[in-house]
Order: sequence, then C-alpha cells, then structure tokens
Amino acid sequence: MAQGTVTTNNLNLAQGETPAVEKKALFVGVGTAGTGTVFAVNTQTDLAEVLGDGSEIYKHVLAAQQNGGENWQAVVAPVAEGYNAEAVVNTALETYSVELVCICTPVTSAASVTAMHTFAEVLRSTKARRVIILLATAGVDAATETWADYVVAQEALQDGVAGYRVALVPSLHGNDLGVLAGRLCNAAVGVADSPMRVATGPVLGLGATPVDTDGDALSAATLAALDAVRLSCIQHYTDYPGTYWGDCNLLDAPGGDYQVIEHLRVVDKAARRIRVRQINRIANRQLNSTASSIENNRQYFMAPLREMARGQVFAGQQFPGDIHPPADDHVQIDWPTNTKCVVYFKVRPYNSPKTIEANILLDLSQPQ
Repeated sequence: MAQGTVTTNNLNLAQGETPAVEKKALFVGVGTAGTGTVFAVNTQTDLAEVLGDGSEIYKHVLAAQQNGGENWQAVVAPVAEGYNAEAVVNTALETYSVELVCICTPVTSAASVTAMHTFAEVLRSTKARRVIILLATAGVDAATETWADYVVAQEALQDGVAGYRVALVPSLHGNDLGVLAGRLCNAAVGVADSPMRVATGPVLGLGATPVDTDGDALSAATLAALDAVRLSCIQHYTDYPGTYWGDCNLLDAPGGDYQVIEHLRVVDKAARRIRVRQINRIANRQLNSTASSIENNRQYFMAPLREMARGQVFAGQQFPGDIHPPADDHVQIDWPTNTKCVVYFKVRPYNSPKTIEANILLDLSQPQ
C-alpha cells in the first residue's frame, strides 16, 4: 500500500545574465586625498575633492571622466609614493571586477613592464581575472631631451618584451593614459572598436602640447616613431580638425593575434561568459558524449557568441555586433576521456579599415 506524494522542484537552467566587467577600469596612482582606500567614481564625482586637485592620479582619472561619456564609471586607488602596484591591484580586486588596470605612475624599465604582464597572467591563471594593464610612461624632459632622445628612451621600455596583456602609453601631454582609458570605456562604442575610430569623436581634455629641449613641438613624425615601437599615442589628420587616437598597441610577440587591444577585448569578453557556462556543466550528465547531448551543448555554449554577434539596423544603417554570428563549426566538443570534455570556440571579429586608399580616375570620354 502507498500514499500519494507530490514533489515540486525549481530547476535552475542558468539562463540569467552575468555581470559585465567590460568598460570598467581601475586607476592606481599617487594622490593627495583618500590615499590607502579603494572606491568607485562616476561622472558626478568631484575628483579634485576625493583624489586631490592636481595629483598624479587626478589628472588621468579626470581625463577618463571627460572622455568616458555619460555612463562612465571607474574604480580608483589613490596611494602614497613608493607603493607596490601589484599589492594595490590585488587589494582592489578583492572587492571590484574590472577589465582595465591603469597604472598612472610612469614605468621605468622593460623588466618592470615584463613583471606587470606576468602579474596579469597570474591573475588570469589563478583567479580567472582577465585584465589588460595600461602602463603610463614618462613624458619628454624639456630640460634635457630632444625628441630623438625621447624616442630612444621609450623604445628601450618595450625592447624584448613579449606581453600581450600590457600596453605602454607615453605621458606626452600629462594625462594621455586617462584619455585612452576613457575612450576605451565609452558606452557609445563596443569592445570590438579601436580607439582609432574617428566617428567616436576627437579626444577631450588633452593636456598642453609638449616641447623638447630645442623648443620643438611634438610632431606627427615623433608620434609615428612612437607607434612604430609599440607605444600608444594620439594622432592628427592634416586639414581635419580635432585630435584623435592611434592604435592601442599591445606588446604581443611579432605575428601574435593580440597586437591591438580590440582583438584581446573581444576574446576576453567571450571567455568570461563561456566560463560561467562551463561551471554550470561540471558533473552535469546533460553534457555527455552522445550525439544528441553534444549537439544540444554546442548550442548551449554558443549562446554567448550569438549574444555578442547581435547587431542592429536603424534608419537604414547597419550597426554590427562585436563579432560575426557563429556558424555551426564555431563550437566543437570533443571527449578525450570519459570525465573530460574539451570545447573549442572560434570568435571572428569584423574587418575594420585603418588604411583607406582612394584611387581617382579622370574620365575624358565624350558622351554618346
């Protein structure tokens, strides 16, 4: 004999959204207010009050605020001189999740640059924190350096460095790092957009144009020379008003996939979302080696890519997503053992023209 029972369970299919860390930056630098603390700021924050008017970190965060658009927000860690950047970042990441780490104090050696890339990789491998580190470098010393001397000194900072998670930003105008960080975190653009994008508009709040010891102003030739040695800086277009940005160059090895920041940002964005889905499939027999399960889970793991590929058409204009819509072969699941499966993903960004060549043909033919 038995009595009837009814059991009702709530099943969690992990269909909700995941917190986004893209376009959030952490700034670390010397301040004269709030030192030793880590806190969030946004477009309404009085930065002079909370960071110290004119301080090192203030100049960069103010530039980021001016270039970040109306929904800009960031995390700041003002510190006293002589701080340990890695320790400060580790403390900040205990509370906040960010995409970019901006070190405002100029880096002084290639060894320090390599150490910061190693630190970024350790964060990725031990804490699954995928961050890109933007390092400020010193501006020109108008008392002692010519522009030729300056380029040589800056080149030495990246010489021999292979660090795809690190970018160097020379402080030519005193706040270049903040300008770039704000441009990258502007809500009006996507992570797949280069800071070179002219349609984003000119940079805002850039400091005064520097001069060298000969009194010569910063030139397009010097900017091109700095870009050629993998530093990231502004650029101008002749007879076109405004100041813009060039590539944000990462210190990847020659031939690497991540020599510009937009390629790494797209892959990191996909990886953060895919990881959540991996965790939700641990020891879940819904993912098994049968043909039906593999196909179902291909669609399951493909969902973040479909979301990133979602574009819009407005007023006849196409606004593409971060990547091309995934095809059937963009997700592959293999089972090397009965307790381990390996999932392969293909992320394909759209082409973006950085060199546009126009050829004009004169037609002198007579109409028939």
